[in-house]
Amino acid sequence: MKNVVIGLLGKVKDSRGKGKKRWEQWRPTLGVCQQEDMPISRFELLYHPGELRLANNVAADIQTLSPETEVRLVPVELSDPWDFQQVYGTLLDFAENYRFAPEQERYLLHITTGTHVAQICWFLLCEANYIPAALLQSSPDRDQGNPAGKVSIIDLDLSKYDALSSRFQRRHLEGTAFLKSGIATRNHQFNSLIQEIEQVAVRSRAPLLLTGPTGAGKSQLAANVFELKKRRGSVRGNFVAVNCATLRGDSAMSALFGHQKGAYTGALQARKGLLAKADKGLLFLDEIGELGLDEQAMLLHAIEEKQFYPVGSDDPVASDFQLIAGTNQDLQAQVQAGAFREDLLARINLWHYALPGLKDRREDLEPNLDFELTKATEELGYKVGFNQQARKTYLDFALAAGALWLGNFRDLNASVQRMATLAEGGRITQDIVLKECQRLGRYWQRDTAPELPLLSDVLSEAQLAEIDVFDQYQLRQVIAICRQSRSLSDAGRQLFNRSREKKKSNNDTHRLRQYLAKFALSFDDINS
Repeated sequence: MKNVVIGLLGKVKDSRGKGKKRWEQWRPTLGVCQQEDMPISRFELLYHPGELRLANNVAADIQTLSPETEVRLVPVELSDPWDFQQVYGTLLDFAENYRFAPEQERYLLHITTGTHVAQICWFLLCEANYIPAALLQSSPDRDQGNPAGKVSIIDLDLSKYDALSSRFQRRHLEGTAFLKSGIATRNHQFNSLIQEIEQVAVRSRAPLLLTGPTGAGKSQLAANVFELKKRRGSVRGNFVAVNCATLRGDSAMSALFGHQKGAYTGALQARKGLLAKADKGLLFLDEIGELGLDEQAMLLHAIEEKQFYPVGSDDPVASDFQLIAGTNQDLQAQVQAGAFREDLLARINLWHYALPGLKDRREDLEPNLDFELTKATEELGYKVGFNQQARKTYLDFALAAGALWLGNFRDLNASVQRMATLAEGGRITQDIVLKECQRLGRYWQRDTAPELPLLSDVLSEAQLAEIDVFDQYQLRQVIAICRQSRSLSDAGRQLFNRSREKKKSNNDTHRLRQYLAKFALSFDDINS
């Protein structure tokens, strides 16, 4: 494959030396064509028309030292080589009009000559693939005293550079770990979601929409995104968080957009709104679906125009904020019901991430439990932990199908706080865990009150006629727990959770199997 070099004429470096002495000087354009292990088939030499004489001299010297190299002189208008807009536009015109043939030719973009502005523009054009080339850098070889100097090729495919690739990968992993608050989560779907959020947070200023049930971690994730952006230098202002469910009537407009003195009854002085406070920073609007339609219209204007009108003011206020919106509602359904603006949803829905609840990330419960224990240790000032049996009991309960985790991570946080507070010397015992499991069970049962299954689904009329009403109610509860459980043994642990603690040998599976057999049923019959 032929090597083709593209480069600018070096007004100073390429004009070094006069007469015979010029052959003793390192001249970058000439040196590129003198590399024995890199023959150059063609050199596209760009020059300002006022430097034609120097361009001709350099082309003639190349022909003398490398007669196999064809030199094409390309005039480009660069009246001010330090004007970024002019230089970039001129080099872009060249790139768009050049007929590249990467299947037949290998292109090398010489970045040593020209101003620093030109070098930056070459890099940008190459990175954006306007020029399908590798970067070529030349330098003098002072140790060897060789006027040809030396060259190095820089391929912008960073995956070919182990050190750089490892560094970028490490930085990416550090970012995702930070967004997860350092928790070593195991759920593959959640980890993939966080990895993409890290990329978007670092590279984009567009709004993020976080959806998911209450307590799924939207607020904490928004705060972590802000801190990550701040670390990477993409925000300089403050993190401003507001729960839109707390905003009602005139106070909603005033809280978000501010007001002028005397704007309405009781407005005794001017107020700076939350959008203004978030200037150059990040605004987190939790429960955005609770905003009224008027507030939604003003918010849309503020996002698109980066300015808004405080209540009672004719003068706009500018605020360049980045937005994260959170909600546990179906905004598309609200659009259909006329409660949410379709144009606002379209604007904030560019990056939409649905955070799963804790019951859908059961493999992440144990690392989150350890995280909560660490927090409790920091807050209480002494180490908090389980004894071995207590930890096993708590995890068995927490991972069972009947553990609903209605408040998600808020439930887990509250649970650990209660146990840590009751733990003498920071040791959470079996007794503390059993009481906590009862407390959570009562709370979830009170809030759900599920319908028990019908026995007619698994028994015939003749069988039902032989069973007492008392036994029918008990059997319905047993069937409900079996259908929520992963296995017969899991169901047995829940059903015999008290009596099993008093036995030397626990065989809950056998006990449950025998109970079901009284009614000619099996675990598979119930779950088929």
